[in-house]
Amino acid sequence: MAMINTGASSTTINSYEKGNPFYIMMLTLVATLGGLLFGYDTAVVNGAEEHIVSFYLTRITTDATYAAQFVAQYGLIMISTFSLVYVVIASLIVKLFNNKMPGWIINGALLAILIYVIIQLSSQVVPTTEEGLLSLVNNAKGFVIASALIGCIIGGALAGTIAKSIGRKNGLIISAIAFTLSAVGASFPESFNCFGVLDVNAFVIYRIIGGIGVGLASMLSPMYIAEIAPANIRGKLVSWNQFAIIFGMLVIYFVNYYITLSGDQEWLKEVGWRYMFLSGVIPAGIFLILLFFVPETPRYMALKGKDDKALKILKKIAGDDKADTILKEIKGTLHETNMPWLSYGFFVIFVGLLLSSFQQLVGINVVLYYASNIFRNLGLGSDASMLQTIIVGVINLLFTVVAIFTVDKFGRKPLMIIGGVAMGVSMLALGTAFYIFPNPGVGALICMLTYVAGFAMSWGPVTWVLLSEIFPNSIRGAMSIAVAMQWITNWVVSWTFPMMNDNEALTRIFNHGFSYWIYGVMGILAAIFVWKLVPETKGKSLEEIEEIWKKKKE
Repeated sequence: MAMINTGASSTTINSYEKGNPFYIMMLTLVATLGGLLFGYDTAVVNGAEEHIVSFYLTRITTDATYAAQFVAQYGLIMISTFSLVYVVIASLIVKLFNNKMPGWIINGALLAILIYVIIQLSSQVVPTTEEGLLSLVNNAKGFVIASALIGCIIGGALAGTIAKSIGRKNGLIISAIAFTLSAVGASFPESFNCFGVLDVNAFVIYRIIGGIGVGLASMLSPMYIAEIAPANIRGKLVSWNQFAIIFGMLVIYFVNYYITLSGDQEWLKEVGWRYMFLSGVIPAGIFLILLFFVPETPRYMALKGKDDKALKILKKIAGDDKADTILKEIKGTLHETNMPWLSYGFFVIFVGLLLSSFQQLVGINVVLYYASNIFRNLGLGSDASMLQTIIVGVINLLFTVVAIFTVDKFGRKPLMIIGGVAMGVSMLALGTAFYIFPNPGVGALICMLTYVAGFAMSWGPVTWVLLSEIFPNSIRGAMSIAVAMQWITNWVVSWTFPMMNDNEALTRIFNHGFSYWIYGVMGILAAIFVWKLVPETKGKSLEEIEEIWKKKKE
């Protein structure tokens, strides 16, 4: 157990110890189902990716009429998507620089960038050669597989507003509904295509809806846990959310593997992949039902002036004798609930943005989303690739448990630094193995497993611990800009991986090793960033962490 600090945090910790640990754990477990669905929904494409490409995208190269329809709609969807992401980014940046810079200047600059990006994308969408057509397929593959991440950006950006306006619990209910709709719609887009587009694009829309649920859960689940947890075990409890994410991934890996064994390649192409998505209805339904039996967090109740309800929850969590004291501490940090996001200076925002960005720039979701693709590049068949993916999931889960039981003992920074170095070295070695050897074999597998272990014990769970801790209560909504940045970076990395990995010129020169070198460098830079700039939050109450930013601003 971490050392107990004196002062406010000591009061809070001791009072929580007189509460009901079982009740706290039950609330935590319900909230972590949001994390489980996060992992389940984002990793389901790992098993379905090959079959979705075969079913929807390969036809582009053989059917000219279909190709023409696809190109027209694909261009429109890309422009609409980038415009939507632009609106999200612009709204967050305007809110961030509130009273610091006129909104029209910020929007004008962002609009100019958007127009430039759209022009560049439009010029690449319409293929004029056979090579251009193949490039379009690779581009579309990355876009379709990563389409849920568009929704994640939207959900992550809206999470702060939703958490503040209707509460953490109601936000999670919206998330559960989005998961359910996506699971059904993405399974049978032909039957539920009410959008007037090709079925593949209906699939994309339903995946975006599911992504909104993921984006909401990615912020609201750890926020809920952090706000009901004692300071001395908060890191451990929030880490359980990451455990649930990884467990959800492992569960869907097993589900996908079972479905893969249930039929031949033709059956998987036509039907099997649909069951992979449809299986998500079960955990989503359970999550939705259980959410009606948990309370709102005491901090949200205090924020809305519902002190009696907040006190009632605190008595269950912390005990009758100290609930009043804790409520006063909470209300002491909520006296300026509408403070601008830069009230504590830009540094806290900067740390949050880079934590989120580096977590994705190290390439973890390339491994999680495209693991079976990577193993196929190693020369394995579909069944063997899915089995190796399960091994990756098991390693991910085991080392996440290591983080859970060490994050409050060793601290956040040591784990993040060690993990960043481990990931960087592993990815550099993986890229080198691909570059040197035609079939890297066991060496490449060891590099990948070491990389996953490094991420799972550090940047996976600990990033979410830090994000749930570093934003003061009065600007807690600013966490949404960090979460949105995480999903934007995730989207870019996931979309661009097939373009790099399947590019004929890069493959001819680097034999699939190029992208892994990029992720390796990012791992080293991530370790340096934490070492130099991120404060340690181990054992500190949320109120004490707030004081860190006040002092840095002075």
